[in-house]
Amino acid sequence: MEKLILRRVDRNNEEMILNFGPQHPSTHGVINFIVETDGEVLRKAVPDVGYLHRSIEKIGESTGYHGFMPYTDRIDYVAAMFPNEGYAMVVERLCGIQVPKRALYLRAISTELCRIASHLVSIGTMTMDIGAFTPMIHGIRERETINDLIEALCGARLTYNYHRIGGVAFDLPEGWRDKTLAFLDHFDKFLVEFDRLISFNEIYIKRLANVAVIPGPMAVDYGLSGPNLRGSGVDFDLRKAMPYGVYPEFEFDVPVGKGMFGQVGDCFDRYICRTREMGESSKIVRQALDLIQQAPEGDIVAPKVARNLKVEAGEALSRVESARGEMAFYLVADGTNRAWRVRTRTGSFTAMGIIEAISPGLMVADLVALIASLDVVAPEIDR
Repeated sequence: MEKLILRRVDRNNEEMILNFGPQHPSTHGVINFIVETDGEVLRKAVPDVGYLHRSIEKIGESTGYHGFMPYTDRIDYVAAMFPNEGYAMVVERLCGIQVPKRALYLRAISTELCRIASHLVSIGTMTMDIGAFTPMIHGIRERETINDLIEALCGARLTYNYHRIGGVAFDLPEGWRDKTLAFLDHFDKFLVEFDRLISFNEIYIKRLANVAVIPGPMAVDYGLSGPNLRGSGVDFDLRKAMPYGVYPEFEFDVPVGKGMFGQVGDCFDRYICRTREMGESSKIVRQALDLIQQAPEGDIVAPKVARNLKVEAGEALSRVESARGEMAFYLVADGTNRAWRVRTRTGSFTAMGIIEAISPGLMVADLVALIASLDVVAPEIDR
């Protein structure tokens, strides 16, 4: 029998391996991080994903083209308009479907309101993770108003199923435009108030400035997108760089990180980019509401889109600027009424890849700030 060897415990060694998740409130979903620490200092943090895998891409290959639309909401339930739009666009490109202009305006209005709602959750939960509870309540209050508006538009508050292959499901309800403009008048003032409340709070700045810095070239190498990429000073937004829909008709700015209180690409830059993007989305919604008012009444969905849609063999790719960055749909059709292959690329999945690289040397409390600043959503990671 092998002799049992008892080893003396080195009590001066403070290295530990911990599970940060999968039920930790700061992970914002069922996500786990294998954390190696030396006391309070991280050796590294390795994402351990897969807890929310639901085979959603396989479902897209098992249902009809129209039938998969409600499932796309579940890819990102915090900003569900974007997977709706991306999937509709890729099928439209394969089929050569021309979307009516009015429907394109409605898509822009709905997605930009959804972007604001998503960013309110992001910055609200980030402040709460850092230790400030009140800003979260203010953010959720404004988001509830947006939920009310979207519910009046399409009947749902979270998983919308609003976009359709060839257009959208519903036109603007009576009086909806005026209510939305009234909200935006209030919301623009709220953004100023929110900055006074928390964005420029001295303690909040010290918790985020110079923490988890991601230089621009590194952000590009790791495939970051959206506010995570722009927070590193890289000026790239699909709505400007590769415009789709009616975005060429809108005037808006693309906020980028400038190292306001620290180095370019720190947690604060990623945070402030989202607050500034909400103001730009407000501008876009205003312009879209004006342009749709000037345009004559028209169809909201392309005519003659078959209910049992069969798509000729081929492949196509669509890319939309989601709240969490680039969301791409790749679809391969084989001539039947079901896709042969559906593939989705999301901003949260690529953001997870950089955490291990930039985590060494951070404090354990800074890992919370890093995860919050990347704004990852669990279902975008596990598809």
